[in-house]
Amino acid sequence: MCAFFISERLRRISRPPGPQGNVLLGNLLPIQRDPLGFLLNSADEFGDTQYYQVGFWTVYRFTRPEHIQHILQDNHRNYDKSTIDYDILRRISGRGLISNQGESWLRQRRLMQPLFHRKRIAALSDLMVESTENVRRRWEQAAASGSVVDVSEDMTELTLDIVSRALFTFDIGQEGQEFSRSFSYVNSFFGSLDTVFAIAPWMPTPKIRRYHREMAKINQMIFAIIDQRRLRPQEGDRVDLLTLLLEARDEESGEGMSDQQIRDEVITLLIAGHETTANLMAWTWLLLAQNPAARAQLEEEVDRVLNGRLPGMDDIPNLPVAERILKEALRLYPPAWFISRNAIGDDEIGGYSIPAGSLVSASVFLAHRHPEFWPDPLKFDPDRFLPEREKNRPRYAYLPFGGGPRLCIGNTFAMVEATLILTTLVQRLRLELIPGRPVEPEPLITLNMKDHLVARVTTRQ
Repeated sequence: MCAFFISERLRRISRPPGPQGNVLLGNLLPIQRDPLGFLLNSADEFGDTQYYQVGFWTVYRFTRPEHIQHILQDNHRNYDKSTIDYDILRRISGRGLISNQGESWLRQRRLMQPLFHRKRIAALSDLMVESTENVRRRWEQAAASGSVVDVSEDMTELTLDIVSRALFTFDIGQEGQEFSRSFSYVNSFFGSLDTVFAIAPWMPTPKIRRYHREMAKINQMIFAIIDQRRLRPQEGDRVDLLTLLLEARDEESGEGMSDQQIRDEVITLLIAGHETTANLMAWTWLLLAQNPAARAQLEEEVDRVLNGRLPGMDDIPNLPVAERILKEALRLYPPAWFISRNAIGDDEIGGYSIPAGSLVSASVFLAHRHPEFWPDPLKFDPDRFLPEREKNRPRYAYLPFGGGPRLCIGNTFAMVEATLILTTLVQRLRLELIPGRPVEPEPLITLNMKDHLVARVTTRQ
């Protein structure tokens, strides 16, 4: 008996400090009420490494770069995606690239990687600008009439249009507004992490029933697109991701992918390929409106480099201010604000024991605001990303696209897209915030805005 108590005491000592929470629910209720407040307050009280309970789950949260690097890179084989948030994602995206694991994920990654090479992205840059011009024309009309624009909605529609045309060569508009409405609801429902859906997705609540209806519409449209492409395959060099998926063959068996596997990849990239960039652009417009000096610096660069013409892929290396602004927006408001993993076996991080089966969380939001690596962390300062300041910063102090083998496959695509959207619109337009409409972050699966960003458009002289 004495040995048991000594062992239990040593086990408790090996745990990091953290909030106690409720006996039954742990810290579930405060996290649901204010996730970011819980993060920030517990970090202030307990430091960089914490242990706490959330319902039935034991959570170890890490903030320091060296600890995050251990999870995502150095010992990544010990940490898989068997976590509650990825379980929910699998109900929507199946075995798509983000939620897939093991050898199946590795095969899919190798198959899809060529589509995201820089040369292929360069071939899509004109399409990105073309889609953005449609938004610019609408905003110019709003500026002329003195009306306001829903920036969040416009960026969501724009990035969805770009990803569907660029990766799958189909135009959402051809299917009408029904696809967009269904996709918007499913995306919102997924992001809200509905508790009942997480536990019992078969429950006939009104929200869950509607989710299944909208998901059925999306599946019907995607399978119809797959059928059409099988009947009329693409030829030549300009093949898209959908064609690559259809032509893929297993090296050993020679079998192709099923329509269900192809559907999983299509829906995964539609979700990941537009939601994160739409969030990045909305936060960037907000930060520029709040920081006129940075906006003026960006406008000067755009005017000097582009001289009135539309941007292209070759211009991006000459637009470092635009790049730094986007990177700083990603630092303050990273769309992927946390990364969760399941510990397969026992491990040790930072002197603390991590038992197998624990939920391990790399807090991107806190890492991006750690004062040791980001002085005055709440300040919007794009010059943090000047080369001379970046070179001495630990790699995993900044990870808007994750890290290690699971680094986001579309990181270059997203940054090129965001740069072209930003510079195309900044050439002629400015956004002014409307007084009395505060914007706050809403941490769902991605870091959204609690309310849409609505702004007034003015035309630059």
